[in-house]
Amino acid sequence: MSPDATLFRIGQLSVGRDLLAAGLLAAIVLLLLLVLLSTWRANRLHRRTGEERLRMLERQLSEMTGQLRQQAETASARDAHIARLLAERLDTVSLRVGQGLQEQAERTSEHLRQLSERLAVIDRAQATIDTLSGEVLTLQRILSDKQARGAFGQARMEAIISDALPASAYEFQPALPGGARPDCLIRLPGSDLKIVVDAKFPLEAFEALRRAADKRTRKEATQRLRTDVTRHIRDISTKYLIPGETHETAIMFVPSESVYAEIHENHPDLVQKAHKARVVLASPNVLMLMIQTMQSLYRDARMREAAGMIRREVGLLLEDVERLRSRALDLQRFFGRTADEVDKLLVSSEKIARRGERIVNLDLDETEKAPDA
Repeated sequence: MSPDATLFRIGQLSVGRDLLAAGLLAAIVLLLLLVLLSTWRANRLHRRTGEERLRMLERQLSEMTGQLRQQAETASARDAHIARLLAERLDTVSLRVGQGLQEQAERTSEHLRQLSERLAVIDRAQATIDTLSGEVLTLQRILSDKQARGAFGQARMEAIISDALPASAYEFQPALPGGARPDCLIRLPGSDLKIVVDAKFPLEAFEALRRAADKRTRKEATQRLRTDVTRHIRDISTKYLIPGETHETAIMFVPSESVYAEIHENHPDLVQKAHKARVVLASPNVLMLMIQTMQSLYRDARMREAAGMIRREVGLLLEDVERLRSRALDLQRFFGRTADEVDKLLVSSEKIARRGERIVNLDLDETEKAPDA
């Protein structure tokens, strides 16, 4: 079979092997061209779509960047606002905490001050208690010694009198005409009589009564007390009440308020005996009231003396005023005469001034009379 042999026929057209091969080749080439064209179009379309997507992505990225920037700015502003609020809140809290700490410190300081004052009061009270305890022990030692008891009563009496009266109003341990020496003499203003004060009160019986452990010893101590006080009242009345020299009433100083209360509460008959003998019992408080009354008497006496002196001074002052008035009237009359002379001098000076003006103005009048001198 030859190469140019006809393979088949299509109408009048004979299709051989070469023609078929050429056709197949052309079809293949055409197919390749179509494939290439399709590939080119697809690549072009794909490239265009990629650029659009890229531009879209750029726009989206730009929008996202703007949104992120806006959100960042918003977040920054929000953070600044929150920081400012936190700072303000912290300042407020710090101020409140500082004020609270300061108030607490002030309250603590005030409480410590009050506590310190109370401790100081307690310390003073403790010191006072210690002092009183010492005084009680001292008083107990004094009451156990007869000589010390006398000195104790004398010291308390002298302290009360010397603190209230002037030194010229009293005298301690003076000598009376009969040779007796009372513990104190008080001079009354406007009188030559003196009040006797005795401080040698018998405290031994009271010490025995205080120490009595049973009824029998207490009865014995009570009887001794009554005997000692009665004897002491009689001694004061007989030794110190001297007519024309001392006052008709003497003072028996009782150096303890408890002893004074014991006598008035449980032994009123002793008080009556003392009154009948013109002897007045006086505890430290009662003696202080008596001395204050005498102090008022001295003050009134000084006021009366001062009133007399004032009256004399006022009389002298009135005499000086009368002399001053007389001299003032003389001075007034002198000034009256001087004023008249001054008026005459003024009239003469005015006339001289008018004449001088006429001389200056050449206004001379020969017929004018000479002015009066």
